[in-house]
Amino acid sequence: MTGRRVGADALRDVARGAAILGTGGGGNPTIGRLLAERAIREHGPVELVPLGEVPDDALAADAGGMGAPTVGVEKLASGDEHVHAFRALEGHLGRRLTHVVCGEVGGSNSLLPFVVAAHLGRPLVDADAMGRAFPELQMSIPAIYGVRATPLALADQQGNTVVLTAADNRWTERIARAITIEMGCTAALSSYVMDGRQLRQTMVAGTLSLCQELGQLVVASRARHQDACQRVADRLGGHRLFDGRVVDVGRRTETGFARGHAALDGLDRWSGSRLRVDFQNEHLVAVRDGEVVAAVPDLIIILDRETAEPITTEELRYGSRVTVIGAPCDPRWRSAGGLELVGPRVFGYDFDYVPVEALAGGTAR
Repeated sequence: MTGRRVGADALRDVARGAAILGTGGGGNPTIGRLLAERAIREHGPVELVPLGEVPDDALAADAGGMGAPTVGVEKLASGDEHVHAFRALEGHLGRRLTHVVCGEVGGSNSLLPFVVAAHLGRPLVDADAMGRAFPELQMSIPAIYGVRATPLALADQQGNTVVLTAADNRWTERIARAITIEMGCTAALSSYVMDGRQLRQTMVAGTLSLCQELGQLVVASRARHQDACQRVADRLGGHRLFDGRVVDVGRRTETGFARGHAALDGLDRWSGSRLRVDFQNEHLVAVRDGEVVAAVPDLIIILDRETAEPITTEELRYGSRVTVIGAPCDPRWRSAGGLELVGPRVFGYDFDYVPVEALAGGTAR
């Protein structure tokens, strides 16, 4: 099997790109990066292996976190709880997990698999289960194919571990969310056990490498005095939806999620317009002057207008000058099965999904 070794020096770019693809969620990328850097310094680089080279008889599970990002920036993880969750799942299975995978390519949840892989000396698969981040456990591409989220393990900083089996993935989300709230609204998570064949069928290939590429793209574009926000949009096949200043943020932690909205007043070509972005951990819908211009499952990405640094939902602040990008999701999310899991109506919106490229129209340039 061919792969590449990822050291601590690569993680800053990975974290930046993960926060871009995470559409505002997935946990704070800086916290995840610091944990991953420490794990790699203590245990050595992580072997990142291509999805297509994972053998059929591999046995893999994801490693990440569950809970509200607003809590995660105050109740800091140690990294040990993520190893404990992975080992608890392994103990329940009675089999060694051969690979670590990334449940969602977003924020800290793209970096925490590096922590577990480094601690345990297991290879990390260059892929994830979403191509972005979503707030609930059943919202994954493997679930479209009928893969079960349980058995699932949760662990907290107090030394508590729980291994859960449930009737289906929606019950898994409901019960695991309740446990996570009792654990302090954040918990380490390991779930979605799959063999190599299932991984190759259901995962989104190359997304951790894409994170690193996006991080490098932002830095290189700034050094060349290019429009880094537009470079990101172009790389993702996306559209520049809005440039504006944040004039209002409403944010609350509720039922284990960070929920709210941000309002932006337009700048330059969008002067006189207003954009509203709703979020539940991740950005869900962008509405400009009363018209939807992007909606889940497509990616809605908010970047600092000058630096193209991604801004997560818990970091949105009044007065920030930002660029909002809409980018197409993995095509499988646009299937009937995908929209049943993550379409706008799932989140309570009274309209059907329309691809961002149709909604954005001539806003790209």
